[in-house]
Amino acid sequence: MAQTVCVLLDATDAARLTAIASDRSRPLKHIQRARIVLFSAERLSVQDVARRAGVSRPAVWRWQRRYAEAGVEGLLRDKTRPPGTPPHSTEPVAELLALTCSEPPGEVTHWTGRAVARAVGISLRAVQRIWDAHRFQPHRLRTFKRSRDPAFSAKVEDVVGLYMDPPAHAVVLSIDEKSQIQALERTRPDRPLAPSHPATQTHDDTRHGTTTLFAALDVLAGTVLGRCMQRHRNGEFIRFLNAIEAAVPPGKAIHAILDNVATHKHPKVRAWLARHPRWTFHFTPTSASWLNAVEGFFSALTRRRLRRGSFTGVVDLQAAIKRYIAEHNRHARLFVWTKPATDILAAVSRSPEPSV
Repeated sequence: MAQTVCVLLDATDAARLTAIASDRSRPLKHIQRARIVLFSAERLSVQDVARRAGVSRPAVWRWQRRYAEAGVEGLLRDKTRPPGTPPHSTEPVAELLALTCSEPPGEVTHWTGRAVARAVGISLRAVQRIWDAHRFQPHRLRTFKRSRDPAFSAKVEDVVGLYMDPPAHAVVLSIDEKSQIQALERTRPDRPLAPSHPATQTHDDTRHGTTTLFAALDVLAGTVLGRCMQRHRNGEFIRFLNAIEAAVPPGKAIHAILDNVATHKHPKVRAWLARHPRWTFHFTPTSASWLNAVEGFFSALTRRRLRRGSFTGVVDLQAAIKRYIAEHNRHARLFVWTKPATDILAAVSRSPEPSV
């Protein structure tokens, strides 16, 4: 049976509800509630009000009653409701956090949400909320490597000093090699990005060989000198040093920052260094490749050109690398190192060795 509820509106409420119903910037729920009351004031049946407002009949009764009790302000304010499940006390929360930081039973490597929920006796969603509140992420794992170089402090101060206060009338170069760059050709063309679909490429590929990129980043200019070679030996490294020697103007000292790979310390390389007195090698600490500035260039090259690339051969791969270096040099920016050596050493000293 269609029921009719007559709502009596005064001029002020009618004008305000009309403004709310016609205000397109208002939340939809406010507009619907205002229309329910306005339609009800026209002596329409509950069924007609529900159809014209696009709501159910119980919703019509609810907001007619709310208007009768609290007026227009009652339509714009939702009643608060108590939570369905009371929040957990501090004891189970502390137990959950301690359990998450402990070793899981058996041979599993880490705690999962369901395993913790079973052990503590609460729901999975409660475990997830507690982890979010305390910023716990047991599913994530980060790797680290701490240098055991006995001259770590001295090498950090030496390298960082070159970055932050380079000597006058000198060139500071960060030199390294990116070896085993594979020329991979996808078996099918890539599919482009589309709405709701990421770009895709085949999981299989054809391997055409590898190349090694020797690169030197000029810290003061931000430019990169690169050469692609087939092998990664002391002979190729000396050839690259000769290319740098020819590119740097005469009369300038050259300070080269390198890692501790055996190629850089080969007797033939040391003999070459003795024949070129304007060169000085500065070695980074062992297990501290993050101190070598050219690693940032290698990272950008991998992300922007190599990882998703498809190459028909080694020559095609080398040409792509050369084009990327040329594009980088056209828009080169000054390399800026902001962290002093004292801050680095202090951060390392605050990081204790993990217990075994």
